[in-house]
Amino acid sequence: MQAEDARYLKRKVKGGSIDVHPTEKALVVNYELEATILGEMGDPMLGERKECQKIIRVKSLNANTDIAALAREVVEKCKLIHPSKLPEVEQLLYYLQNRKETSSTGSKKGEMTGKLQDPPPYEGTELDETANINDIEDYIELLYEDIPEKVRGTALILQLARNPDNLEELLQNETVIGALARVLREDWKRSVELATNIVYVFFCFSSFSEFHGVIAHFKIGALVMSIVQHELKRHDVWVDELKKKSKAAEESAQAKKDFEKSFKKYQGVLKKQEQLLRVSYYLLLNLAEDTKVEMKMKNKSIIEMLVRTLERDNYELLILVVSFLKKLSIFVENKNEMSQYHIIEKLVKLIPCDHEDLLNISLRLLLNLSFDTDLRSKMVKLGLMPKLVGLLSNENHRLIVLCILYHISMDDKAKSMFTYTDCIPLVMKMILESPDERLEPELIALGINLACNKRNSQLVCQGNGLRLLMRRALRFKDALLLKMIRNISQHDGQTKNLFIEYISDVASIVKNSDDEELVVEALGILANLTIPDLDYELILKEYNLVPWIKGKLEPGAGEDDLVLEVVMLVGTVAMDDSCAAMLAKSGIIQCLIELLNAKQEDDEIVCQIVYVFYQMVFHEATREVIIKQTQAPAYLIDLMHDKNAEIRKVCDNTLDIISEFDEEWARKIKLEKFRWHNSQWLEMVESQQMDENDGVMYGDEGYSPYIQESDILDRPDLFYGQQGYDDGEMYDGVVTPEFMDDYGQVQNGDYVGQGGYGNRYNQDYDGFRPGSRVGFLPSGQAVDEYGQPVEVDQYGRPIGGYQYDNDVRGSQDEYGYGRGNYEY
Repeated sequence: MQAEDARYLKRKVKGGSIDVHPTEKALVVNYELEATILGEMGDPMLGERKECQKIIRVKSLNANTDIAALAREVVEKCKLIHPSKLPEVEQLLYYLQNRKETSSTGSKKGEMTGKLQDPPPYEGTELDETANINDIEDYIELLYEDIPEKVRGTALILQLARNPDNLEELLQNETVIGALARVLREDWKRSVELATNIVYVFFCFSSFSEFHGVIAHFKIGALVMSIVQHELKRHDVWVDELKKKSKAAEESAQAKKDFEKSFKKYQGVLKKQEQLLRVSYYLLLNLAEDTKVEMKMKNKSIIEMLVRTLERDNYELLILVVSFLKKLSIFVENKNEMSQYHIIEKLVKLIPCDHEDLLNISLRLLLNLSFDTDLRSKMVKLGLMPKLVGLLSNENHRLIVLCILYHISMDDKAKSMFTYTDCIPLVMKMILESPDERLEPELIALGINLACNKRNSQLVCQGNGLRLLMRRALRFKDALLLKMIRNISQHDGQTKNLFIEYISDVASIVKNSDDEELVVEALGILANLTIPDLDYELILKEYNLVPWIKGKLEPGAGEDDLVLEVVMLVGTVAMDDSCAAMLAKSGIIQCLIELLNAKQEDDEIVCQIVYVFYQMVFHEATREVIIKQTQAPAYLIDLMHDKNAEIRKVCDNTLDIISEFDEEWARKIKLEKFRWHNSQWLEMVESQQMDENDGVMYGDEGYSPYIQESDILDRPDLFYGQQGYDDGEMYDGVVTPEFMDDYGQVQNGDYVGQGGYGNRYNQDYDGFRPGSRVGFLPSGQAVDEYGQPVEVDQYGRPIGGYQYDNDVRGSQDEYGYGRGNYEY
C-alpha cells in the first residue's frame, strides 16, 4: 500500500467486561480498540484490533461511602462503561468496600511473606492509557519535550518495562536506554516523579543479572547513589525547617497555621521521596550481587546512607534498607562501620514491631551483628534482652531469637542477666515439651550456656526441673541435654546435693553405654559431685568401675576427652580415704604416670593427673605408695616450673605435703627450688648489656625473661666467668678457675673467647683485643683497678706503661702488660 493511498483512519472502541483490581481499590475496565485505515474511496485498506484495559482507582472508597452515588459518578466520567452496567458497577464497588484490605508490599500482623516485594508504580504518574511496545518511538520523542511530557513518556516506558517479556526488546532499542540515562542525569533534580520513573525502569532491568552490564555501562549505580545522598540531605533540611516552625508555632496562631501547612506539605513530599529512595535502594541491592560493585558502594558511603534511612517510619522502605544492611553485615569491615554509626541504637526501635517481615529481617541483621562481642554488650545495655525473650513465643522468629540469645549467653557477664527475664522458664518449657527425640541444637546450646551460671542453675532446678531433665535425658539418651545437666552439677550448694538420687543412673550409663559422647557427659557429672558424705567406695564396687577406669587410663585406650573425664573422676573419688587406698592397690597410680608421659603436651590432662597425686598424698595409706613405690615426686619436681600456672600451683602444694613427710624428698625439693631461684638471678646477670661508650656494664631496670626450660648445670659460663666487670672480655666459661691467673688470663697465654672490643655478644667482629685493667668513671676519666686516674690512648691503653718498685719494674710481657707490683 502506498502512503498517499491512505486517506482516513477509522477508530472504533467496543466495551468489555468490568472487574475489580486484585490488590488495589480500583475497577479494571476491559475494552477492545479497533483501528482501520480507509482508502480514498472509503474502503478498508488495513485494520488492527487490540485488547486494552483501563484502571479506575477509587481511593476515597471507605466504609461510609455512598456506593450508588459513587457508581453513577464512575459511569458518567468513564465513556467505556455503558449506562446499562450501572448495577454491575455498584455490585463491584460494594465488593471492594467490604473486601479486607491487603498490602501489595507488606504483610499484616502475624503474617510473614519472607521475601521482598517489588515497589508499586509511582502514584502520580499512573496513566489511564495502556502502553504499547509498538509505540516506543513515540515515547522516546516525549523524552525530548518539557518535564510534564518527559514524566508521561517515562511512565509509559515504565509500563512496558514492568513486563519482563518486553525487557529484551527494549534493550535492543539502544536509543531508549541511552535517552533514559541522559534524562536522568540531566533532570533528576527537577522532578521527583521523573527520577522515580526512570530509576524504576532501570530497576526492572536490574532484576536480571544479564542486564547488569548495560546498567554499569551507563553508570546508573553511581548516579543513583548521588540521588540518594542528595535526597537524604534534603530531608535533613526539611526536618530542621519544621523544628524551627514548631518552636515558632508556640508563640502565635498565625505561626501555628504556617506550621500545620508546612507539615502537610512535608508529609506529601516525604511520601514521594520515600518512593524514590525505595526503588533506588532496590536497584542498588540488585547490583550488589557482584561483590566488586558492592565494595565500590561501600567506598561511596552506602552504609552511612542506609543507617541514616533507618530513622524513617515507612515499613516497606525499612524492610529494604534492613535487608541491604543484612547482606553487607557478613563482612567484618562493613560490620565495624555499622557499629561506628550506632546501628544497634537504630534497630532497638524496630524490635518488636507489628510488621512481621520487618521484624524478622531486623532480627536476622541483629544475629549477624551479634557475632561481635562489643555489639552484643551494647544489645544488653540497651535493654534488648527482655524484648528478645518476649519473642520466643512467636513461631515466626523463635529460631532466630534463640540464636541471638545463645550468642549473648556466651559472655559470662551477660549470663547473670538472664535471671531477670522469663528466658529460663521458657527454655525449660520448650525443652520438656519438644516432640522430637533430639532437641533443636540452638535451643539446647542456649540451655547449656545458661547452666554455667549458678543462679540460672538454681532456677532450672526449682520444683521438679532437674528430675524432668534427667528423665528426658535418660529416656532419649541425649548427650547434649546431659551436658546441660553436667553444667548444673558443677555448682556448689543445694543443686549438687540433688544429684545424689541419680548417681546410680549416671554410673549405669558410664559402665553400659556404647555412646562415647554420652559416657563423657556422665563421667563429668560424677566427677563434679564432690560431696563429702558421698560413699564413692560403694559406687566403685557396685558397678566394678576400678578395672574399667584402669583400662581407660591405658595410653591410646580412648579419645582425649574421655581420658580427661576419667582422670577427673579419679581425682574426685580419691578424696575418700578408702577409695584412694583401693585405687593405689589396683596400680592406677602407675597408669597415671605412664599417661603423664604419653600426654605431657596436654596441659589439661597433666593438671588433672597432678591433682590426683595431690589428693592421694593427703591420705596416709596412699602417701607411702606415692612417695616410696612410684616416681611421682620426681615428675612433680620436673613439673614444678611448668609454663602453665595452674600446673605449677598444684605441683607446689603437692610437693609441700611430700616435704613434710619425707626428709629425703624434702632435701631434693629444697635443692631444686634453690637451683631454680639461683638460675633466675644468674639469668638476670647474664642478660645485662654492656655500654659500648663507657666500657662498664650498667644494670637495667627491666630484667630479661628467666630461664624456664633449660638446666642451669648446662651453663658453666654462669659459674666460671670472671669475677669483676672491669675486664671487658667475658670468657665462654669452658676453662675451670684453676687454669686462670689472678688477672683472669688463661695461664698458657691463650684466650678462649673472642669478641669485638670486649663484647662477647658482638659476633660480627672477628678480631681479638686483650682485656684491659683500665676502667672508667662515670665522668669518662680512665682509672686503674684501684680507682686511681690514669692517662690512656685512643684505644684505652695506659700511656707510658706502669712504674714498678721491684727488680723487674719496667719489664712487660708480650701483650704490653707490666709484671709485679706497680705504682705511678
